[in-house]
Amino acid sequence: MDQTWFKLQNGSDVRGVALEGVEGEAVNLTPEIVRPIGYAFAQWLAEKKGKPVSELKIAVGHDSRLSAEMVKTAVFQGVEKAGCSEIADSGLSSTPAMFMATVFDNHAYDGSIMLTASHLPFNRNGLKFFTRDGGLEKADIKAILTTATETGTFDEVELSKVRKIELMDDYAASLVSNIRKGAGQGDTPLAGLKIVVDAGNGAGGYFVDKVLKPLGADTTGSQFLDPDGSFPNHIPNPEEPEAMDAIISAVENNKADLGIIFDTDVDRAGAVDKNGKPINRNRFIALMSTIVLEEHPGTVIVTDSVTSTGLKYWIEEKLGGVHHRFKRGYKNVINESIRLNGEDRESWLAMETSGHGALKENYFLDDGAYQIAKILIKTAQLHGEGKGGVDTLVDGLPEPAEAKEYRAKITTEDFGPYGDDVLKAFEQFVADEPGWNATPNNFEGVHVTVDASAGNGWALLRKSLHDPVLPLNIESEEAGGVAKIAARMQAFLSQFDSLDVPEMV
Repeated sequence: MDQTWFKLQNGSDVRGVALEGVEGEAVNLTPEIVRPIGYAFAQWLAEKKGKPVSELKIAVGHDSRLSAEMVKTAVFQGVEKAGCSEIADSGLSSTPAMFMATVFDNHAYDGSIMLTASHLPFNRNGLKFFTRDGGLEKADIKAILTTATETGTFDEVELSKVRKIELMDDYAASLVSNIRKGAGQGDTPLAGLKIVVDAGNGAGGYFVDKVLKPLGADTTGSQFLDPDGSFPNHIPNPEEPEAMDAIISAVENNKADLGIIFDTDVDRAGAVDKNGKPINRNRFIALMSTIVLEEHPGTVIVTDSVTSTGLKYWIEEKLGGVHHRFKRGYKNVINESIRLNGEDRESWLAMETSGHGALKENYFLDDGAYQIAKILIKTAQLHGEGKGGVDTLVDGLPEPAEAKEYRAKITTEDFGPYGDDVLKAFEQFVADEPGWNATPNNFEGVHVTVDASAGNGWALLRKSLHDPVLPLNIESEEAGGVAKIAARMQAFLSQFDSLDVPEMV
């Protein structure tokens, strides 16, 4: 079978290079390749829904990427060739809104497609697919790409069924309604608060005019709201120090009560408190856990595998919840939370340190704007009660003295089995190493707890979800502890000929 389409699968998404401009990255997401994917999604959706393609309605939206119009037109042509009854163009949109296109009563599309490559460079693009049941799984993407392969390329198709819709207006209005209802302080619960937004020139600029201003907030100092897929100011990514520095500066320069930052397609978010301290990674999960556990005492909070020891204390000892540290990958944590609910183990929140997060009350949708809405409700309530900002909710969160991530590249072509061999050898290494013990209830890679004599922290060695890499995360409760642990890790990893190990000490 032609592997052209299968090489575009990135877990539960499709991603590729849509534009030239980066040395060594050949374009592989062309209109000729995209058309059969649009066609194949319509075929898959018809089978999923159990009705003819001719009765299907599909919505398509995109973020600010430079290749958006080109890719969107190709998707439209594929869907039109399939024979769908209606194709909706929602224009500049967020990923969460594209899911809601299948849910809102005045839209109720059978399926939707979001064109995005998240925070990746300007030359990339991709496709995310949704039905009312949520985002597609890996097996679904494989099935769609199989049909695309069997269909093969075809010529341009004249478009006759595409119509414009104002989906983002409806989505923003739903956020405003939720915040007003949750805050319980009238139409302008954010009056008297200065809140700045950094959209990173992605799709999140709408949040200022369509959400914050109607709620009464002063948004003076918000920045990079205009969509620009060249990302001229910084990459829209709440994990990137440069991006966080930008929103920190905006908060400090404007004496804001809260700063908000979104990634390109607004399925991830981060924040900055009034003191200029970031609310991302473990601190973001701690804040969301505090809010959710107040509403649902004792619930299970599912996180990825690299969360801190302090976060576990915060969720379980401070808040009385249950911390279930699972695997990296937003679909992994979401699906695990759904699985626990299916076993009658109540779980209302699934979050990654990357900023991906989903709540049971919101269809387990990976939605950065909805998380921020929850934070804004609490911000309004605290302000109305004269109790300060949301930073007070995470006062006392234990944070590690040091934390570091390293990435060892696997240089052999058959990198999956090789990574497994390294992890198996590491298990034995841990068993023989003084002061090191395998951490119980671990679900990804090899997690080790290191006692005070050997570094006072932990290390996690795992396989990357998609790349020929072994990420290594190390955290320590003491200054110099990471170096102690890293020195032993470097000694272990350096014995493997097909590992390109970075300098750690």
